[in-house]
Amino acid sequence: MGLVVIEEKLIAQLEEGRFNDPFSVLGTHKVDETTSVIRVFQPYVKQVEIVFGGKTKSVQASRINDSALFEATVKNTAIKKGYTLKITQNDDSVIEKHDAYAFGPQITEFDLQIWGEGNHEQAYRFMGSHLVEVDGVKGVTFVVWAPSASRVSVVGPFNNWDGRLHIMRKYHDQGLWEMFIPGLEAGTLYKYEIATPFSSIPFLKSDPYAFESELRPKTASIVSKLDGFKWTDDEWVANREKTQALDAPISIYEVHLGSWKRKGTADNDFLSYRELAAELIPYVLELGFTHIELLPIAEHPYDPSWGYQVTGYFAPTSRFGSPHDFMFFIDECHKHGIGVIVDWVPAHFTKDDHGLRLFDGTHLYEHADPRQGEHKDWGTNIFNFGRAEILNFLISNALFWVDKYHIDGLRVDAVASMLYLDYSRKEGEWVPNKFGGRENLEAIEFLKKFNIAIHKTFPGTVTMAEESTAWPMVSRPTYIGGLGFDFKWNMGWMNDTLKYIEVDPLFRRYHQNQLTFSMIYAFTENFVLPFSHDEVVHGKRSMISKMPGDDWQKAANLRLLLSYMYAHPGKKLLFMGTEFGQWGEWNFGSELDWPLLNFDRHKGIKQLIEDLNTLYKYEAAMYEVDYDWEGFEWIDFSDAEKSVISFMRYSKEKEDEVLCLFNFTPVVYKHYKVGVPEPGEYVSIYNSDHERYGGSHVLTDPAYAVKGEWQGHPYHIHVTVPPLAGMFFKKN
Repeated sequence: MGLVVIEEKLIAQLEEGRFNDPFSVLGTHKVDETTSVIRVFQPYVKQVEIVFGGKTKSVQASRINDSALFEATVKNTAIKKGYTLKITQNDDSVIEKHDAYAFGPQITEFDLQIWGEGNHEQAYRFMGSHLVEVDGVKGVTFVVWAPSASRVSVVGPFNNWDGRLHIMRKYHDQGLWEMFIPGLEAGTLYKYEIATPFSSIPFLKSDPYAFESELRPKTASIVSKLDGFKWTDDEWVANREKTQALDAPISIYEVHLGSWKRKGTADNDFLSYRELAAELIPYVLELGFTHIELLPIAEHPYDPSWGYQVTGYFAPTSRFGSPHDFMFFIDECHKHGIGVIVDWVPAHFTKDDHGLRLFDGTHLYEHADPRQGEHKDWGTNIFNFGRAEILNFLISNALFWVDKYHIDGLRVDAVASMLYLDYSRKEGEWVPNKFGGRENLEAIEFLKKFNIAIHKTFPGTVTMAEESTAWPMVSRPTYIGGLGFDFKWNMGWMNDTLKYIEVDPLFRRYHQNQLTFSMIYAFTENFVLPFSHDEVVHGKRSMISKMPGDDWQKAANLRLLLSYMYAHPGKKLLFMGTEFGQWGEWNFGSELDWPLLNFDRHKGIKQLIEDLNTLYKYEAAMYEVDYDWEGFEWIDFSDAEKSVISFMRYSKEKEDEVLCLFNFTPVVYKHYKVGVPEPGEYVSIYNSDHERYGGSHVLTDPAYAVKGEWQGHPYHIHVTVPPLAGMFFKKN
């Protein structure tokens, strides 16, 4: 074959950054059986020499037509061991480096095949940036999806952000661009410079698969080495399937890491992941929760989004430290027997210019039609769930957090917005599916595929859906038509219960059905009972501020509400601050109002949570049968006049039982008659009106069951019922 002729037009394209196939010109190209030509594009340098591998001998490359393109003809035998570039810069300094264009393709045929099929559940293993060694040379591979781009370059401080120097190789069939850059190390900043046919000006994008990002407001991606952290949680992970089962006690402390506790009032005065491990974990242990749930931990540019508008899906936010720092936090949680659930946001993403929106100049990650691709309420874009590459991205991301960070579960945000094409849209603002319906068929299939993948790959990991409608079988297996989640947030219970508790006790008798209605559907799903961050922001007031009455009654109502939550079937979730009765709404920009714990009333609420969690984990009847009528039996839900309800909770085989009684008025009821299923002595094991919690300390003596049918039961007891209180009884 003859030597390729370099035309002025090609040189101009290289110098103007318009050439999109540099591997066809740069690097090594065979001329004949004995010689090859090596071409190097190096602007702003005096001289380029080719240094042969293992030798000190070099060949000076010739500058072509006074351009930045250099060329040298060499013997094939001389470059068998490779070569390096010895570059003399304009200031006469000399650097020696490997030529990025001397290396061949780095993506395997297997990765290309399953990527194209939309079945690459661990795409993060080759997409993005990875520290590797190729032919004995250390460096970083970069892979990005940008099918409509006319050129993609890796840029950073290592090449003065010059998009002409490291133009990537394109795999046209898959829309992928790839390059190995020798010599780069962990900590290298980079972005992708993308040129498109639609614009004369290239633009910069962060890496969608980056493992680490700069601290906002900076937006560069960072080459990060995730391997090397020494995990100590093998035993925890091995037992996870048991500790997170449907018949296990699960009580969750929901936390926003940036505002739980802070060092000061400045924007970046956050506790680090390691400092949070030292302070948050002992606090959660003291409270007795089994799990911590973190508001979205993935990188996000805007603090007021609380993390729900993501730009870096594979990067734990740098606000609190490095990826290894976050691993340390998770490992410490597991070391102390605490599971970690993370909020995950596959429904939508932020429109920030450096993020996913219009990534290659087209609507790549999002739908092009705003009726399908935009959430006007949130100012975000919606993923195009019908694209195979989007399935690769999102399902890989879900598995990534479990694989690399040992996360125990994902709570999927805004599931309702994914299921319905007309979610929060008026007539004419949405596009029906192919059958004319409002169901988002692609999103439904994605959710099923996600749940199948995560449960198959990481058994014991739990998934939770924040789904606010009556969509059926959210927490049922996909093989019987369900979405495949382990749990669903019980938004109906939360809304009805809060509406009821906010009513003045004088009028609660007219709203008894709001309190009891949840048992109509309590076992249709595997529910989590959430009092989450969404209920204490945007003018909704804090939990204690929602309560009616004076300060004492507000605290009593909150203690009563929390007692009712722990007795009601379903796993438990409580947002930070509620555990000690924070008066103010949650403010993401400052820490919780910790000085309140200097006051007995607030210390009492915290003590109540500690005791509830202890009792909850100790009494099998409170958690073992959360999702079947076998674990629950009404005693009485009809005493609306006194606003009292009572029920039994049972363990498996009904070996253990707890009688739960609640008085939603500030009236003390003496000799209150309660039906019970068996004879014996019933002893109060918990009373939210106890003085240790700040209550009025109205107690009741042990009660002996008397034969005589009452409330459908063959026996009954008489007890003193304290005001605005919940009580639990055990039979001796």
